[in-house]
Amino acid sequence: MWLAAAAPSLARRLLFLGPPPPPLLLLLLSRSSRRRRRLHSLGLAAMPEKRPFERLPADVSPINYSLCLKPDLLDFTFEGKLEAAAQVRQATNQIVMNCADIDIITASYAPEGDEEIHATGFNYQNEDEKVTLSFPSTLQTGTGTLKIDFVGELNDKMKGFYRSKYTTPSGEVRYAAVTQFEATDARRAFPCWDEPAIKATFDISLVVPKDRVALSNMNVIDRKPYPDDENVVEVKFARTPVMSTYLVAFVVGEYDFVETRSKDGVCVRVYTPVGKAEQGKFALEVAAKTLPFYKDYFNVPYPLPKIDLIAIADFAAGAMENWGLVTYRETALLIDPKNSCSSSRQWVALVVGHELAHQWFGNLVTMEWWTHLWLNEGFASWIEYLCVDHCFPEYDIWTQFVSADYTRAQELDALDNSHPIEVSVGHPAEVDEIFDAISYSKGASVIRMLHDYIGDKDFKKGMNMYLTKFQQKNAATEDLWESLENASGKPIAAVMNTWTKQMGFPLIYVEAEQVEDDRLLRLSQRKFCASGPYVGEDCPQWMVPITISTSEDPNHAKLKILMDKPEMNVVLKNVKPDQWVKLNLGTVGFYRTQYSSAMLESLLPGIRDLSLPPVDRLGLQNDLFSLARAGIISTVEVLKVMEAFVNEPNYTVWSDLSCNLGILSTLLSHTDFYEEIQEFVKDVFSPIGERLGWDPKPGEGHLDALLRGLVLGKLGKAGHKATLEEARRRFKDHVEGKQILSADLRSPVYLTVLKHGDGTTLDIMLKLHKQADMQEEKNRIERVLGATLSPELIQKVLTFALSEEVRPQDTVSVIGGVAGGSKHGRKAAWKFIKDNWEELYNRYQGGFLISRLIKLSVEGFAVDKMAGEVKAFFESHPAPSAERTIQQCCENILLNAAWLKRDAESIHQYLLQRKASPPTA
Repeated sequence: MWLAAAAPSLARRLLFLGPPPPPLLLLLLSRSSRRRRRLHSLGLAAMPEKRPFERLPADVSPINYSLCLKPDLLDFTFEGKLEAAAQVRQATNQIVMNCADIDIITASYAPEGDEEIHATGFNYQNEDEKVTLSFPSTLQTGTGTLKIDFVGELNDKMKGFYRSKYTTPSGEVRYAAVTQFEATDARRAFPCWDEPAIKATFDISLVVPKDRVALSNMNVIDRKPYPDDENVVEVKFARTPVMSTYLVAFVVGEYDFVETRSKDGVCVRVYTPVGKAEQGKFALEVAAKTLPFYKDYFNVPYPLPKIDLIAIADFAAGAMENWGLVTYRETALLIDPKNSCSSSRQWVALVVGHELAHQWFGNLVTMEWWTHLWLNEGFASWIEYLCVDHCFPEYDIWTQFVSADYTRAQELDALDNSHPIEVSVGHPAEVDEIFDAISYSKGASVIRMLHDYIGDKDFKKGMNMYLTKFQQKNAATEDLWESLENASGKPIAAVMNTWTKQMGFPLIYVEAEQVEDDRLLRLSQRKFCASGPYVGEDCPQWMVPITISTSEDPNHAKLKILMDKPEMNVVLKNVKPDQWVKLNLGTVGFYRTQYSSAMLESLLPGIRDLSLPPVDRLGLQNDLFSLARAGIISTVEVLKVMEAFVNEPNYTVWSDLSCNLGILSTLLSHTDFYEEIQEFVKDVFSPIGERLGWDPKPGEGHLDALLRGLVLGKLGKAGHKATLEEARRRFKDHVEGKQILSADLRSPVYLTVLKHGDGTTLDIMLKLHKQADMQEEKNRIERVLGATLSPELIQKVLTFALSEEVRPQDTVSVIGGVAGGSKHGRKAAWKFIKDNWEELYNRYQGGFLISRLIKLSVEGFAVDKMAGEVKAFFESHPAPSAERTIQQCCENILLNAAWLKRDAESIHQYLLQRKASPPTA
């Protein structure tokens, strides 16, 4: 599954300039201790106790589900008939299954060759989403058939078997019936053993109106009139392979499609809203290239005869990997050649790559329990980049990985309220909590590090061993390590357990000494904490694969070592005194680096003259920012480094810089010198803005388009006069139909005119939103509405967020945009969430969208008392699936407050001094 975010929140941190002298170190340590004490006093340092939970008993298990469902698209109900071939392993007079929001009408069990026994009672345990069927006599060991007739509701919560609203080309509002079962919602569609390890085959039939498309995991094998109604047909699908319940899927609605065959002969279709088949062609092309790529990479063929990719109007996640029927948000699948921007094409390519990877890694071999969710998601989040790099090498996608996933994971994982990659999961309510940047982005980052450590050849060999050994079965993390260990001969389990079983990651401190013709490096590792130097008694240790490069050959490692102790010395042979030395080539190792003053000083010219590779320039700046944010160095030192990026040509490096300056701007919105940091932003971004201009030049490609949008948006938001004037001119021409804005320029132009506009501008934007035929354009507008500054208009945007105009899943990005738009917007969004909490919570039923909403809305605060206010609100308005997110948000508020107190004055002085004597380029 891909969790949809408007864009990865690429927030960050910074670096030391040499070991602090003892008094400063003591000050930092005591400050860090005080901060931790404050976390404890607010009750933010420990997660609440987990709810008691028992997995289903093993006495009865399914072999095959024969399931027939008849959804009613007018009354929003469905009827179901289940005939499950089951195995009674231990004599019992009851069968316990998962069941939620379903009413069982009758149930019986017929032992093979014997008479049917009718259940005499159904005991629903609603809290645990279980039902116990009681029988008047004992069910003996052996096989038999369990029959259940039941009814349920096509809910509007975007989970289980639910309804999705769409508008036909003629303007009529209708509903489709669709599914989203991961993690634990198959039980809302039919009574089942809803645990990933309890696999079975499925024979699915759907009774549907004859003018509707009906889809499921497998191909259609029969379509016949339904006896009682000539307007209805029964559609029967082929039997599935052995699979988990969370991967079952069905869709009933009106769709067009485009199709092709992959070179391996698999039928690939992309289903789109009616009239929009053209918009499925890009995803079709990506899918047709991707299936053979994975087949070759894993050396295991795709096991089903077909794969469908379908755009669903109302969809909570980004996409879901149901075997053979992958469901997507419209914006994660549909590309309009004229109206889709470059970042949308890239997004679609990545999401398609992610979900198709799951067809092997997750569907063919499935995690044994949700504790191993990271294995599914971390792996797919890594290999999607490998796949996109194969399909679109011009995207330079691995550099983007560092900004989109690696640094995002480090930001979260530096908190005291992070969690290990492997989290022990019991009660289903806990599963939603771990669909986060640790499972996905840190998981992907440590797999990228592992792949680099093992080498591609042995990694592929190990993957093939793993998939072959466990196909159609379940596996745990240790099983993957064993296969990779056998393939590579390296201590994979020992190394990786230090990364998956404990939270956090190390900060590697390095200093160097020239000894004749060699360079002696002294390395030490300590846990990196967002609140400053680690002060605990037993500091965790990691086995860290470290690569070291020098200016002699910046793109290749001079030395690779495994740092398996707290400190070690390394000798680099034949390194001249004037050569720089850098750790973590390619920013692959999941750690931050702190250089001595002299080493850092020697690296900085490599930023200006671009002799450091782009991903290393990015990593160096990002480490510095994080160290400053943690109070280990001064933020002013980082601002000075940022000015060295004046010649930077790389999109991803600018993206990361932009993100960090955004974090700093949000922090300084709490001061009276917010305008000064905007001047700094304009100074940093103006030269690249002038070089790029507004219009594409001959020979430009994908990354130039992304960079232009980023830079113009940054300059426009900061109020750069020439950018603002040009944005207004182009917006006017766009609205009047004289010259339609290119898709890549719409976001920056919309943002700029709204930020510096009035009520009329907002009204025009809302009108554009209403007229937009494409969800991508609607989302583009929704995400920038929060830029508006007037309190009255902010209120109007918040009201709009909950209106019928905005799809339920997109309300989150509208409110989040308001919170991120300004200091007043943040306060207004928080008040709006509190005032409308019941409606919002009910809308998302405590799924991960609630966590996203809370994070986007409150994380930007920087006053201690706000952490207490947020905590108090959620104590009286519990959100079980967001408990960890709430803890993390409160911790971030306290960290922001500490950062502001510590560095605001020195930042202000530096910006004033800069203004008085501007730096020369």
